[in-house]
Amino acid sequence: MLEMHAVRMEVPADANIIVGQSHFIKTVEDLYEAIATTVPQAKFGLAFNESSGACLTRSEGNDAGLRAAAIRNAQAMACGHTFVVLLQNAYPINVLSAIRNVPEVCSIFCATANPVEIIVAQSEQGRGVLGVIDGSSPKGIEAESDISWRHDLLRKIGYKR
Repeated sequence: MLEMHAVRMEVPADANIIVGQSHFIKTVEDLYEAIATTVPQAKFGLAFNESSGACLTRSEGNDAGLRAAAIRNAQAMACGHTFVVLLQNAYPINVLSAIRNVPEVCSIFCATANPVEIIVAQSEQGRGVLGVIDGSSPKGIEAESDISWRHDLLRKIGYKR
């Protein structure tokens, strides 16, 4: 029998969340190094659900509140070999390449500041991520004023000239 659950992630104010899958106990240390060396001013917490051996939720980070929230999110998902990163003072775009280059990272399910739910399947063996609901459904098509707003925003936050 397979059960499905929607698990809402806790994303603190002014934070972004990255959820992914990895395969090795050293994930927490390697993700810590990848984030800290890529964006030194970033505040972050991360948690990794180990899926063999002791099957512990392991964690690292440089901000106690973000680390605690990452642990709560990882435990709420309760999926093996998944990780949660909560990030402030940086955007996921600043660290995603570094995270993807961590050898044990298999995939990234989402990177967002939106409300997010992780769709989880549960079997007798355990739990796994099926997908993600990231934010809200589209409400229309971009108009000229929306295009101008998007262009201005990207330049204001430093991603376009």
